[in-house]
Amino acid sequence: MTSKAPIGARLILKDRPDWESVTEDQVIAGRAKLVRLLRSPAMRIVAGVPDHRARIEEHALELPGRRLTLRVHRPKGRHDRLPLVLSFHGGGFITGTAAQNDWLNSRLAAALPAAVVAVEYRLAPEHVLPAAVEDARDTLERLADDPFDWDIDPARIAVVGESAGGTLAALLALRSRETGPAISAQVLVYAALDWTATMTDHRSVERNIGQPGLSAGELRLARRISLPPDFDPDLVSPLKVADLSGLPPALAVAGELDPAYDHGRKYVERLRAAGNDARFTLYPNAVHKFISVPGLVPAARPARREILDFLRGRLAANAQAR
Repeated sequence: MTSKAPIGARLILKDRPDWESVTEDQVIAGRAKLVRLLRSPAMRIVAGVPDHRARIEEHALELPGRRLTLRVHRPKGRHDRLPLVLSFHGGGFITGTAAQNDWLNSRLAAALPAAVVAVEYRLAPEHVLPAAVEDARDTLERLADDPFDWDIDPARIAVVGESAGGTLAALLALRSRETGPAISAQVLVYAALDWTATMTDHRSVERNIGQPGLSAGELRLARRISLPPDFDPDLVSPLKVADLSGLPPALAVAGELDPAYDHGRKYVERLRAAGNDARFTLYPNAVHKFISVPGLVPAARPARREILDFLRGRLAANAQAR
């Protein structure tokens, strides 16, 4: 029997019934409101207080035809040759902001230690797919060259992504085996890995109807707004990739009350079948978004520890191998 979400999650993350009627203008307006909320001090009660051992700065990254904002978490004090952890927030490619992951990213920066860089990639409807994928790819290539003199170790790069950001992390890992830069580890946090018409056909969607944090209606809205009619969704669906061999070690985590958890579970099964080092952890009493709302869902803390231990081990192994 499925467990019950924590009461705070049920009150604050409850679903709305009319996702099918949401317009592009409403998406833009709702996103702006959410960004203001996520960046407000009051939201720290829900989203968690950043680790005081890390400093947070924002940098502008100039790319061809666009400028992206990077939210950079680095450990305080003197550190040489930091690994790079590239982080991608969730939001279905239509909403969200890098600041929503300050709680996790600052702790990774302080404890690994590492330069953890959260990317404000372009969002739909203004910038439909594959704009976000291009931003992720170009950011990785530029930061691997350490343009800001953060003393980054290019032999130790990891990617972390939640929800739609997990799509970007997985796609970068897939691309890295062909073109580089080499990626040491990938962390997929309740990742959305199927953007095809079967996105909501997985058993976990039916199993978790009515749970807070995410619904089938939200998934369909994100797909409708972010994918242009002539775009092949297989290109942004890691779960549909035929050849998954030769990929970096993967950790996928999700909550048992998340409709999308089968995306990560099935992906890990396929990664393992292809000979990769991969594991999947399903946290009880946890909903979609749970690592972004540690004030509502206690499972965020053990999940954070698992992510930290996984990255520490994989990045240290690469350091020793040089």
